[in-house]
Amino acid sequence: MRRSLSLALTATALAVTALPASATPPAAATTASAPDALRWGPCPEGAAAPRLRCSTLRVPLDYRDPDGRRIEIAVSRLASEKPAQRRGVLLTNPGGPGGSGLVYPAVLAASGLPQEVLDSYDIIGFDPRGVGRSTPVTCDLTQEQQWRGNFPPYAHTAADVTREAGNARKIAEQCGDSRTAWMLPHTTTANTARDMDRLRTALGEPKLSYLGASYGSYLGAVYATLFPRRGDRIVLDSNMGPGGYDVTAMRLFARGLEDRFPDFAAFAMAHPEYGLGSTREEVTDTYFELAERLDEKPYQDVDGTAFRGYTFDSLYADASMPRLAEFWQAVDTGGPLPLPEPPAGLENLMAARFAVVCGDSRWPGTVREYQRNVAVDRHRYPMLGGSTASINPCAFWPREGTEPPVRITGRGPSNVLMLQNERDPGTPLAGARELRRAFGGRATMVTADQGGHGVYPYGRNTCANDAATRFLTTGERPARDLACAARPSE
Repeated sequence: MRRSLSLALTATALAVTALPASATPPAAATTASAPDALRWGPCPEGAAAPRLRCSTLRVPLDYRDPDGRRIEIAVSRLASEKPAQRRGVLLTNPGGPGGSGLVYPAVLAASGLPQEVLDSYDIIGFDPRGVGRSTPVTCDLTQEQQWRGNFPPYAHTAADVTREAGNARKIAEQCGDSRTAWMLPHTTTANTARDMDRLRTALGEPKLSYLGASYGSYLGAVYATLFPRRGDRIVLDSNMGPGGYDVTAMRLFARGLEDRFPDFAAFAMAHPEYGLGSTREEVTDTYFELAERLDEKPYQDVDGTAFRGYTFDSLYADASMPRLAEFWQAVDTGGPLPLPEPPAGLENLMAARFAVVCGDSRWPGTVREYQRNVAVDRHRYPMLGGSTASINPCAFWPREGTEPPVRITGRGPSNVLMLQNERDPGTPLAGARELRRAFGGRATMVTADQGGHGVYPYGRNTCANDAATRFLTTGERPARDLACAARPSE
């Protein structure tokens, strides 16, 4: 079995994503019966963490039929230990789509979320609809399909795109024929945002604050658009463009790798023991040489697409660079490859991702369009463009969406703080700037001169982190967009 390690696109890094829509949910959604009360108890096995409590919320499958079929949403709470300082709830999402967020409040607390934020809020996590311990979806993906990941094989020619179309069609058909196909039209970002507002009501809160990263930035933007008066303090970290996880975002991964790669080249140059090159040009040449070598002859079941995907994934965090350098060195010298284990629940994670990504927006529907995209991106962003521009199951998705994508606009209160690394491979700065423009006066953006995916609280840039903490605890944002300088070397 040939392994594809491009699991960055299955939410392994931070957990890592526009036609007119009403600024409020469909009228029927406002008449739905009140949500059931949440009964907090121990979290299920695998999601247990100190002080974390869990519950289940039943929500409408279809908000146009609010009293019809229900599905379950798994919810968690890390309660403030300072009731006198508590000001509300902070709903969180780690990204995806497809990633579980049930244990995320505990992850944030263990990762340095400041104590004043933990005191100010009950931190709320949840598995979005279709995911994990919420009512899950499946595409009955085989082990081989799971190992292939979400990056199509690198297309060197138009014929490569045509060849991949068969695999993409097969997965789309499996999703459409699965036992959870009835959920596909309703497993969308807009409906997850509506679930969030049902959760706000069940928690007894007039408003909710929000902290979402990666795809979670788009989920937060959709919530802020559909429910502009019910959001309190909205923090969007590592931002997707205003179209969410659409074909533009998929192609933008290739630009993200090119933006981020100089940081790895600098690391490799500073560590000659790996033998990857003494200049940026030499490290870049090593990348292409190894990828092409693996395209021709895979090594230990790793092919060129897997090599490209693994490189992309590892650039999400500076801490992964030594592991990546070891991986390159092993490929070059014929040593044993340090391969990661696939994450638990990979089939559901990928199926839920397909459901949201393919269901949220309209994708090109002909092989010829993907061939044209590949020709452009392979030239513009040669490191990854031949892969991320190629065809995927969304081209053959079996069901039309129930509503058009949400169009992010500047209508609503000015209560959004965007956080963005300048060299983010997963959600490049170019997409964040587009979202910033769409929000207009609603948002302020803080950019940090650092690489990697995720700013708060994981990043080391105190300027950006302090801006987020200040906003969440006091409501004060920078008066205008702020550029934070690189953190001084220690």
